[in-house]
Amino acid sequence: MQENYLAKWLSGELSEQELAEFKKSAEYASYQKIIEASSSLKAPEFDVDQALSRLKEERTGNAPKVVALNPFKKFLRVAAVVALLITGSYFYVNSLDESISTQFAERSEVILPDNSEIILNAGSKVSYSEKNWDKKRNITLKGEAFFKVAKGKKFTVSTTHGTVAVLGTQFNVENREGFFEVTCFEGLVSVIFNGNETKLPAGASFLAINGEVMASSAPNTTQPSWVDNESSFERIPLGYVLGELERQYNIVVNTENVDKNLLFTGTFSNTDLKMALKSISTPSRMNYKIEGDNVLFYAEKTP
Repeated sequence: MQENYLAKWLSGELSEQELAEFKKSAEYASYQKIIEASSSLKAPEFDVDQALSRLKEERTGNAPKVVALNPFKKFLRVAAVVALLITGSYFYVNSLDESISTQFAERSEVILPDNSEIILNAGSKVSYSEKNWDKKRNITLKGEAFFKVAKGKKFTVSTTHGTVAVLGTQFNVENREGFFEVTCFEGLVSVIFNGNETKLPAGASFLAINGEVMASSAPNTTQPSWVDNESSFERIPLGYVLGELERQYNIVVNTENVDKNLLFTGTFSNTDLKMALKSISTPSRMNYKIEGDNVLFYAEKTP
């Protein structure tokens, strides 16, 4: 009843009798105070047109810039870049050579795609193309290696000093700075040095030191001595002997008042350093001192 009176009172629809009865109620006084207080309030002026104009400006300024793209063209560009990367990676990876190297005091065995074998001496490196192996059996060598070549197409070993070519045989190649030696243990080996070819039958060697071809003796073994943990030399300058000692033991060798051009003939062990030092120093009439990884050779008369 009161709720109906309130609605009619607010809309001015109460009859005189209903108004008289409503004024007697306890709620009337409260409603009257609310009406009086709200009548003094004034709403702020509001310009509808100005508000709409401001809203349009804000929407235009904050709207993200949209660039229309053809989705298919974008896909083609991405696909082309991916294809280029895949193609480039394929050719790059397949153009890489296989490479195997040994550190000082280290040795390694390599099995080639045709089951040819390489035994790599200390401080050496070989590389070859596995992808093109069936077309061209070629090895690049830095250092020293013993080859057991399976029969087949021409097999070549390329070095900075010369090229060795065979069809199927066993041979050793040493290619160091100023030192180039090829020894044939089985079959026939062709050596190209300074544009000249030398053919080596089994039991023959080719030796060049500092670009000069030297006389060399025939091997009396079926494989190089270093494969059996010995390093053998016959009339080889002492400097090269000491270099091999460094490689086999990963040490630093120094000399004092020693003629490193002195020709050395002998053998030293690759597994016993003290024995190796005696094997070199005694026939060369030298003394030596060991300090950690350093060895000093000096003439007997040097204090």
